[in-house]
Amino acid sequence: MDSRCSRCGTIVLEGRFDCPTCGAPVANMAGGGGPQVAPTMMFSQAAPTVLIRPSKNKVSAMKVMLGIFASLIALLLGLIVLYLIGVETGPVALTAGLIFATLPVPIYISLILWLDRFESEPLWLLSLVFFWGATVAVFIAFIVNTAGAVAVYQATGDEQTAELYGAVISAPLFEELAKGLVLFIVFFWKKDEFDGILDGIVYASMVGLGFAMTENIQYYGVAALKGGLEGSSKLFILRGAIAPFSHPLFTSMTGIGLGWARQSHNKAIKFLMPIIGLSLAMLLHALWNLTASIHGGLWILTYIFIMIPVFITALIVVIFALRREGRIVREHLLPEFHRGFLTQDEYNRLGSVGGRMGASFRALRNGGFGVWRARMQYNQMASELAFHRNRVARGLHTDEQEAREREAAYLQLLQELRSRLGSH
Repeated sequence: MDSRCSRCGTIVLEGRFDCPTCGAPVANMAGGGGPQVAPTMMFSQAAPTVLIRPSKNKVSAMKVMLGIFASLIALLLGLIVLYLIGVETGPVALTAGLIFATLPVPIYISLILWLDRFESEPLWLLSLVFFWGATVAVFIAFIVNTAGAVAVYQATGDEQTAELYGAVISAPLFEELAKGLVLFIVFFWKKDEFDGILDGIVYASMVGLGFAMTENIQYYGVAALKGGLEGSSKLFILRGAIAPFSHPLFTSMTGIGLGWARQSHNKAIKFLMPIIGLSLAMLLHALWNLTASIHGGLWILTYIFIMIPVFITALIVVIFALRREGRIVREHLLPEFHRGFLTQDEYNRLGSVGGRMGASFRALRNGGFGVWRARMQYNQMASELAFHRNRVARGLHTDEQEAREREAAYLQLLQELRSRLGSH
């Protein structure tokens, strides 16, 4: 029979030996039997929606202050880059560059977000990596590339050699390091938001897209200055339509390496794959710039026979990564299916991309925007719960009490969302 914790009042299902909310042992429970090991935590009627520890309030305030400070620094660096571009191109050409560079960005962001079907990453974190690419990474690359090119020119007296150094050596090396740095930060700082290869591709694509946007402002601005609107339009077709995925594709190699390291239990892979991924990003970037510097025809051949196959391979990796995430959801939501909280149809839908999309569409069609939003949140919380359990099973959560509290919060949110969904 079920028990109730005498400390906090949480209903504890038969088979548990401690309270899922406060961790009280079974001896404190009215009607509790002998201790038995349960495979996972079940739904609790009294689990709190938001679990707050007062001792962390100051830490949270400090994090907010540091976040604001970091945002202001990033904004300042971005403004400095725009100012330097404006000095080179003038205000009119700069405006044209801004328009052409930002015009396709919402479309590409939508495509990247669409890939993240199961456990969507937090928008604030996606925004952070995007603006890192658009501001901090561009600033670092701009300063280092310029300084390196000037040094080579002073040493050789040859402007062409300096430009070749900047394009083939400096840019691939320091731009990929600058973009990859934020991926390593997220990898070590937010382990609960970096679960595998798909997450690595999503974060890498966002930082690469941010970098490409700011870089294109300069390219389009210079083209508008030299060739007017026609010159800027031609370059827009080349960089914005034919090859818009270059920077996201390069940096995705780093993201795949980090994601592979996160998924694997092999220590050698954990150490080597991030290095291999970053090196491959630099190599692809260098090859892209080298062929463009030598001859346009050679660049086209590289685009057709190297970049497009690499892009297709990355899409195949995404497909397999989505299948892996679907397996994680099905495996770790199995207890809810066995106890009857999830029907067979619900369980199947939550474990597949098509099922989730179909359920969301039906919710929008039959219940309107509010029910659709509840369905999307329900799908997300179910995935969050599954991936949380996966991280706990793999030993990524060392604080057992915090892990129990977080699971209890997910479970309570799922119950609330289900009551809002009703029959939809």
